[in-house]
Amino acid sequence: MKGILLAGGQGTRLYPSTKVVSKQLLTVYDKPMIYYPLSILMISEIKDILIISTPKDIPLYKNLIGNGDNLGLNINYMIQEKPEGIAQAFMIAKDFIGNDNVCLILGDNIFYGNGFSKLLKKSIKNCNNYNKATVFGYYVNEPARYGVVSFDLNKKVTKIEEKPSSPKSNYAVTGLYIYPNSVIDIAMNSKKSDRGEYEISDINNAYLKLKKLNVELLDKDFVWLDTGTHESLLEASNFIKTVEKRQGKKIACLEEIAYKKNYISKIDLQKIIELIKKSEYGIYLRDKVL
Repeated sequence: MKGILLAGGQGTRLYPSTKVVSKQLLTVYDKPMIYYPLSILMISEIKDILIISTPKDIPLYKNLIGNGDNLGLNINYMIQEKPEGIAQAFMIAKDFIGNDNVCLILGDNIFYGNGFSKLLKKSIKNCNNYNKATVFGYYVNEPARYGVVSFDLNKKVTKIEEKPSSPKSNYAVTGLYIYPNSVIDIAMNSKKSDRGEYEISDINNAYLKLKKLNVELLDKDFVWLDTGTHESLLEASNFIKTVEKRQGKKIACLEEIAYKKNYISKIDLQKIIELIKKSEYGIYLRDKVL
């Protein structure tokens, strides 16, 4: 399975912080925002990853992450000249995806919870073995900001509406999507909505119509954070700080994940630590991971 990390857009809601830098490069407590979604792909054992971003931000991501070799990954980059909806990612990435299935995650989404890696593996297995797509629903207070899951009286999913004025439920679709290879054809044949975007909800509804969409509702044991506003960015930072201080473990520490997944060796990790040994991050890797 291939992975796509969509880190485009202008980040206008975070102005002026995003005037000169992509929002996914802003810090969420102790590391760049993009580390969090990238860590989700890594714990899902997805190693071939495409980062999609703007022409001015791609060089910054390359400086930060490079080709992924130091993490045991293969990272590529492609430009999104003009943001025209999440589903556009599959049009841009069709050659990268090739004949593989694909997992797409948005660059400003943070997930946390025990058992999440098992849920991801189950969803990827359903995709690989049964050609089933999976999206994740999460209960929110302001569902009109998101794609919203509608249910019938038997709690069966009937539709996903994009930013509805009158939401039928409080379950929002998160920015993590797992699709079989057919998503390329579905995306390529999709049309722009009245908002002028290729809507990811249209993709999801296409799979729902085919009876190939699984909607996993994340319960209270999971946390989903969308860091698209100043307030949500602060809340995310405070959450990460609280959990890390309380547990003594870092969330989304890419080098730790790479080492524990055997993507890199002990010698590789030691070389990384040597370069950053005076930082808190390096000390953590030396004392808690190595």
